[in-house]
Amino acid sequence: MVAFGKKLKESQIQEWQGYYINYKLLKKKVNRYAQQLEVGAQDHHYVLKDFSRMLDSQIEKIVLFLLEQQGQLANRLCDLREQHDVILQLRNGGSKICELQEAYRGVGHDLLRLLFFVEMNAIGLRKILKKFDKRFGYRFTNYYVKTRANHPYSQLRQVFRHVGIGAVVGAISRNLADLQDHQGNYVSIYDQPALSHPDPIVHSIKAAVNKLSNSTNFLEFLGKHAFIMQDDLPSPSEDDVAEQRYHFMSLLLNLVNTFLYMVNTYIIVPTADDYSLSLGAAATVCGVVIGSMAVAQVFSSVYFSAWSNRSYLRPLVFSSIVLLIGNTLYALAYDLNSIVVLLVGRLFCGLGSARAVNRRYISDCVPHKLRMRASAGFVSASALGMACGPALACLFQTDFKIYKLTFNQETLPGWIMAISWLIYLLWLSISFREPPQEIKRDIIPQEVRAGTVVNYAVENGITQPLLLNMEPKQGENGDQEYDDGEEESCEKTRKPVTSIVSAYRLLTPSVKVQLLVYFMLKYAMEILLAEASVITAYYFIWSTNSVAIFLACLGLTVLPVNIIVGTYISNMFEERQVLLASEIMVLIGILLSFHIGIPYSVPQYVGSALITFVSAEVLEGVNLSLLSRVMSSRLSRGTYNGGLLSTEAGTLARVIADGTITLSGYFGVAKLLNATLVPSLFICISSIIATCFTYNSLY
Repeated sequence: MVAFGKKLKESQIQEWQGYYINYKLLKKKVNRYAQQLEVGAQDHHYVLKDFSRMLDSQIEKIVLFLLEQQGQLANRLCDLREQHDVILQLRNGGSKICELQEAYRGVGHDLLRLLFFVEMNAIGLRKILKKFDKRFGYRFTNYYVKTRANHPYSQLRQVFRHVGIGAVVGAISRNLADLQDHQGNYVSIYDQPALSHPDPIVHSIKAAVNKLSNSTNFLEFLGKHAFIMQDDLPSPSEDDVAEQRYHFMSLLLNLVNTFLYMVNTYIIVPTADDYSLSLGAAATVCGVVIGSMAVAQVFSSVYFSAWSNRSYLRPLVFSSIVLLIGNTLYALAYDLNSIVVLLVGRLFCGLGSARAVNRRYISDCVPHKLRMRASAGFVSASALGMACGPALACLFQTDFKIYKLTFNQETLPGWIMAISWLIYLLWLSISFREPPQEIKRDIIPQEVRAGTVVNYAVENGITQPLLLNMEPKQGENGDQEYDDGEEESCEKTRKPVTSIVSAYRLLTPSVKVQLLVYFMLKYAMEILLAEASVITAYYFIWSTNSVAIFLACLGLTVLPVNIIVGTYISNMFEERQVLLASEIMVLIGILLSFHIGIPYSVPQYVGSALITFVSAEVLEGVNLSLLSRVMSSRLSRGTYNGGLLSTEAGTLARVIADGTITLSGYFGVAKLLNATLVPSLFICISSIIATCFTYNSLY
């Protein structure tokens, strides 16, 4: 593993060496600024001004070279266009067509080199900005991006948006398709792109452009909801390990576990208020009944994450047994007439939450080429379970006894889930294959994540000046360098963090804001879903069936919304723009939900709920995508990983939301709606303000 400066030097195209960002020089300048400020030789104003000037000069060098190379590619395409027109007029031009195809592919290969040049410079620029912020405790990135990216003559946007490259890609694609499809007798790629057969070089170019410009598709966008950090450049040895550990049936069992757990979570929502009433409690106690599962999940996520370091089968077996017991207790509470047994049953269900294991299995045991699909499968299973849970609840309209056991709409969710977990446990015992432990111990945390290389300053959350105690060495022109000491320290800190405190220290302001946004959206969604049965019964006298259908319809919007956002919206706007717009839409949905003055109507409730839920779903995808980019890669592995932190933030939000519903019940059902919406409104406004403060650091 190498530090970014060394990686940049090794990967440079030699004839373009003078046009790359001079990362080494910029890093030395940062170190020199630290020394000058320490002894009082310079002030902060000079440092900011001088570093801005250096960055401007570096970016201008990159952009002018980029434009020059684009011009050369365009000239070559113009020459090939002339040959193209002549060749297509010939009846027997087979050999010349092959030569022309190779010429177009040659332009494509040179374009790939140019795209890699841009990628390395963009990474270097992001890293040096983060290094500067960490070294001096400034928000320099926020200032620099705001002033440079939004200027009408912005050169910074050329590095990150590559205007003009798309036209070159289009020219190569169209002309190769022209030569390929019956020598000109073809359907245009613009009219029927599905009928064309992209050349391998075109496929490579499009993949490189998408990677560079953060373009995405539905599968990738959906996979981001799983918050399983993707290594864009996995080492061959790591991918070989994953290939040896991969077992399709084991992956399928993990996804089934995810599905059943989400069904288990939401199957009781339509009937929780009636169950509470039948046991002598208030209807609003449904908040505690629903939330008790989330309370236990706060703790279970940690021990399941730690357990998955040693095994996957044993925690899944334990999870199934605990959920079997929990659902049985939930069902028996009716005949025992005990609200305590009901709550204990739900606590057991929360203690059986193995979502941390499901995530870790995909991260550790699925090959890189299949990981995004597996992540999308994880999210799809969750969404399907969320929709199926309430839908199943509306089917249990029966009431009968077998011996002394009652089977009705309150108890059947418990009995059905208990049987489901028993069947799953048997299937798990027969079909799951435990990955080899000796291979598992050999896994080394990757240095590269999302196309970037770990930066010591950023990855370790250091707020004090770096490297001041390291022994410097003399570099060019007598300047002091710290590369060796920095790399040695970097080697010592690549292992996963070992405590929640260590993980918290790695959280930069941007990461904390993204976790706040995640907390907000989960809080708003839980308030909406958990109190739906009470609110609709009070205002609209909805039956259990009506509530179940309403909640199921909300759950069914997840996949269509993600198709639209992943295919279109995320490619039209930056993720940070979608993030802020989604937060504002959640705010609008909350505001429309309040009951003030006029009679509360079904269209108002359903419309506001739909806006809130759909906006929160969109927000979750872009939030976790941005979070994976700004979060330290040390949190991609180990017990205290980024997935655990996001799960804990979301689970804590659900716990507080369900507690809010129960506490607000003391004011009466008539005031429940507004009382629970006020905290949602406050948290949402706070998250929007926090996002605005860190907006430019999400570039």
